[in-house]
Amino acid sequence: MTENATGTGTGTWDHTASGVLRLPSGRLVRGRGLRHPLPAGPTPTFALYLLAKEPPAVAWEARWLRWPDFRLPTDRAETAAALREALERAETERIEVACGGGRGRTGTALACMAVLDGVPGGEAVAYVREHYAPRAVETPWQRRFVKRFG
Repeated sequence: MTENATGTGTGTWDHTASGVLRLPSGRLVRGRGLRHPLPAGPTPTFALYLLAKEPPAVAWEARWLRWPDFRLPTDRAETAAALREALERAETERIEVACGGGRGRTGTALACMAVLDGVPGGEAVAYVREHYAPRAVETPWQRRFVKRFG
């Protein structure tokens, strides 16, 4: 698959790029903190933004999930559907999952995606901490959410 000059072509992430998590199926998803600059290289083709307030518009397709900092998503059914969609799209697209800092909410969402991809709920936080960020999934209720997700 090819990229155009703006990095908006089709395809998935480079598995060695910063913030990219390889799920057990081989799908690649990038997690990041929106308070940090957009990484160099290709842009996402689809993003899930996990924030208390609606984020600014971006040049790629994006979906906002209302998810306050250090808390859980306000609509769990909508969140589950969005994470399933992102996982499916990661087969052929560059999917980004992001919150403010890129650790708590993003880590929780990535761990839930790992559960959907076959990681047992009780092991998903450790999986994301090992393969994405050591401090991912910040609160006890976020860890419990992942364990019960599925």
